Amino acid sequence: MDAIRTYVERNRARHEQELAEWVAVPSVSATGEGMPEAAEHARLLVESSGLTPRIVETGGWPLVTGHAPGPDGSPHVVIYGHYDVQPPGPLGEWDSPPFQASIRDGRMYGRGTGDNKGQHLAQLLALRALRDQGGLPCSVTVVLDGEEEIGSPHLTDTLASLREEIDADLAVWSDGPVHDAYEPTVSLGVRGALSFEIIVRGGNTALHSGNWGNVAPNPAWELVWLLASMRGPDGRIAMRGHDAGVTPLTSQERDALRALPVDTAAVLAGAGLDRMDAYPAPDGADPADGPGYNERLALPTFSINSLSCLDGDDHRTVIPAVAVARCDMRLACGQRVKTVQDAVRAHVQAHLPHAEVRFKVGMEPSRTLPDAPFAEAVVRGVGDAAGKPALLVPAQGGSLPIAALTDGLGLPCYGIPLANVDERNHAPNENLELRRFHEGIVTAASALLSIAGAQR
Repeated sequence: MDAIRTYVERNRARHEQELAEWVAVPSVSATGEGMPEAAEHARLLVESSGLTPRIVETGGWPLVTGHAPGPDGSPHVVIYGHYDVQPPGPLGEWDSPPFQASIRDGRMYGRGTGDNKGQHLAQLLALRALRDQGGLPCSVTVVLDGEEEIGSPHLTDTLASLREEIDADLAVWSDGPVHDAYEPTVSLGVRGALSFEIIVRGGNTALHSGNWGNVAPNPAWELVWLLASMRGPDGRIAMRGHDAGVTPLTSQERDALRALPVDTAAVLAGAGLDRMDAYPAPDGADPADGPGYNERLALPTFSINSLSCLDGDDHRTVIPAVAVARCDMRLACGQRVKTVQDAVRAHVQAHLPHAEVRFKVGMEPSRTLPDAPFAEAVVRGVGDAAGKPALLVPAQGGSLPIAALTDGLGLPCYGIPLANVDERNHAPNENLELRRFHEGIVTAASALLSIAGAQR
C-alpha cells in the first residue's frame, strides 16, 4: 500500500486532468447528448487501465466492459459504475459551465464529478496503480452502465446474456456519498425506486373560476384528495398491497443501523429543517419507539416530487384544465416494482377512476447480508486505507440497479462510496473533493488487495 500511495501522489496532476477531460464529455442518457462519444471515451479509459475493453449493445445506450485476469485461483471481482449523467438543470444556477471542469477550494465542479465519473475513474485508476506496482491481485471485470440515470432498463437482461463470461465471486461499486458522519463507508444494499405521474383532467381549457365555480370539477382538488388518500398524516402509506413481500431487517442489520453515528438535529439543521417527517411506529408500539434516522433510510417511502396545474409560473383565477403530480416510491428489500405498480394502479382506480397513471423509472431493491462472503474483507480493506474502521451501512437510502448483480447474477455486492456528503449530485454545482478522489484510488486498491487475501 505504501507503493500505491506513492504512485497516487506522484500522478495527482495527471489523474485530475483525466477526470477533467472525462467531465468535459457530455453523457446525458435522458436526452442522448454526447452518449456515443462518451461510450468511446469510456472504452479508452478502460483500455488505458490495463483491461481488454468491449462495447456491448443493449437495445439502448451500450454497456462498456473490460476484463483483466488475475493470479490463478484468485477471486473474480465485478466493478460496477455508470458513465451517463443527469441533465445539467438550470444553467443559471451553476457557478461554472456544467461540462467544463472547474477547480475551486479543493473541489472539482462539473456534472458527473461525483455521480459517477469521478468515482468509477478512481476504481479504474486503482487498477492501473496495482498493475504498475506488481500486478492485479484479483481477476477483474469492469461494467460501466450507460443508462443508470434513466433506470437501467436493459441492464439485467444484458448481464444475464453475459453470465458465462461474468462468472464472478462478488461485485463492488462506488457511487453516492460516504455516510453523513464523513467516515469511510461500506454499503450492503440499496433501496429500489419507482417513479410515476398522476394526471387528472377537467375541461378542455382552463375555465374562469367565477363563471364556472361550483359547476366545473376542479382537477387540482381531485388530485389533492387522491394524494391524501395514498399517505396519511402519520406517514402510513395507505395503498393496499404496496408492501407485499417486504423482508424485515435482521437483528444484525438493525443493530448495525442503530450503531451508525448521526447527530440528527445537526443533519436536519444543515438542510434547513427543524423536524423529521412523520413515520409510523410498528403496530401497537409507542410512537417514540418508531424508526430512527438511519433505520428510516432502509424502509419504504412515498414522496410527492412536484405538483403543477398551469403552464409557467403565472397565477390566474381559473379552474385548471389539468393537474399533475410527479411522485416516487423507494422500495425496501422484498418489494417488487410490478407489485407496487399494481398497488398504485388499483388505488387510483378505486379512488379516482378517471385519473391517469404513467409509470417512469423502476429499479428493484438489492440486499447483501453482513455475513455474506467477502464482507469482512471489503470492510477491512476500506478501513485499512483510511487508517480507521469503516462504517457498515446495511442499506443506503438511494437507489442503484445493483439488483441486476445480486439477484440477476447471484453475487454478494458491496458499495464503497467515495464522494463527499455535499457532492450535490443531480443538482447544480455538482462537485467532488479532490482529496477524496485521490484517497478513493487508494481505497479501491486496498479493497482489492484485502479481497485477494481473504479466505474463501
